[in-house]
Amino acid sequence: MIKPVRHFLNVFAGLLMCATYTSATFASDKPNIIFILTDDLGFNQVGAYGDTSIKTPNLDQMASNGIRFDHAYAGNTVCSPSRVSLFTGRDGRYMVNNANTVQLQDIDITMAHVLKHANYDTALFGKYSIGSQMGVTDPLAMGFDTWYGFYSILEGHRQYPHILWRDGEKIRIKENEGGKKGAYAQELFTNEAIKYIKQDRENPFFIMLAYSSPHAELAVPEKYSDMYGYDEKAYLGMKDGVPSDKYAAYYPEPVDNPNAVLAGMVSALDEYVGQVIKTLEEQGELDNTLIFFTSDNGPHDEGGANPAFFKAAGPYKGIKRDLYDGGIHVPMLVQWPAKIKQSRVDDTPWTFADVLPTLAEIADVNLNLVPRVRTNGVSIKGILNDSPVEMPERVLYWEFSKQVGDPNSGIIGDTYQAARKGNWKAVRYGFNAEVELYDILKDPGESKNLAAKNPAIAQEFLTLFEQYK
Repeated sequence: MIKPVRHFLNVFAGLLMCATYTSATFASDKPNIIFILTDDLGFNQVGAYGDTSIKTPNLDQMASNGIRFDHAYAGNTVCSPSRVSLFTGRDGRYMVNNANTVQLQDIDITMAHVLKHANYDTALFGKYSIGSQMGVTDPLAMGFDTWYGFYSILEGHRQYPHILWRDGEKIRIKENEGGKKGAYAQELFTNEAIKYIKQDRENPFFIMLAYSSPHAELAVPEKYSDMYGYDEKAYLGMKDGVPSDKYAAYYPEPVDNPNAVLAGMVSALDEYVGQVIKTLEEQGELDNTLIFFTSDNGPHDEGGANPAFFKAAGPYKGIKRDLYDGGIHVPMLVQWPAKIKQSRVDDTPWTFADVLPTLAEIADVNLNLVPRVRTNGVSIKGILNDSPVEMPERVLYWEFSKQVGDPNSGIIGDTYQAARKGNWKAVRYGFNAEVELYDILKDPGESKNLAAKNPAIAQEFLTLFEQYK
């Protein structure tokens, strides 16, 4: 009986929203929105960004048809706080927890909630990992009408899962039982999104397509890994019962050709994005669909992955779990044919916290009238067109509390901080550490600490760090 009751409440809430927001009656004039979020994809692992051997023709075409943002940032350097930031429109200053243990709270308002105020149909396909209590903070309780995918963070570590969730109910994936690998998670998510796009509806739709790749475990259908042939060393996992690295307990299965598999995982994602775009075109929905493509943080070194081999974060320093730019500076492609008719590269710095207010403005939702919404993001709607408005300079902020020992131990150790204002980027690796200062435009590798030469600027960032730690 839970699902019918929940459905009734969603319908009732929708009626109230329509009564409150008269603009919802003109829902057909609003764009469809698809936000494609990958997991641990590095800035330099998409062909449109330059120096990579990984084939991504569909994403490259997306960049040619829209905007390639070169200074877009994730909400954090690990999965959960980055996604909470994205869903709620908050950066590290407004987060209650900046560790990978953070979850949505029952009082939180997500971008799906906000779009329901404009009468959007809302769906989540793929990885969730930020809801701790079913019926309270699961996707259906957080504004999504439709849900298919992973629920917990550890479920998302499997590319050939045994179970998934559909609208709050656990379902068996029989094709993967008994050691079989018949159903690849990312393909399942894509197929569900395509079926959803093809449905008849009166309202515009919002799809969160949250892939759990190329996060480890490293696994992909062979037709994708066979595209690559590298001279490389096998990843041993837990072969012979001996852990080959600190992540082997999470990713025990050996991989003969980890670099080829990881490259294949990215190329598979590229093909799936192409399938989604083709479906939109076939349905006559492409012109009026706003599509984002990005990653939740920088590239990982887990399960045999070697980010140095691909220069995965290049030209930036660091990887996942760093607050140097390699951990948070992510690819961001935006396509919206109705509004963006001339492709360009855009250097505007912005971050995940800006997505919720952006979607609200696009959908004509007044956030001042949305109960309990709490965001410190800024709408970037003004740059999602061919005549972009220059945005005022502001401070972007990140904070990350690293877990001790095991990356999923739950025991919080040092807290790192980072901020960017204009061309200046500052980091502090611990509350008692010195502030490091870099000119991120001239020195993207953050190799020349300029704090001693610019004490006033370093002090400005230190004051900020002390205020928000």
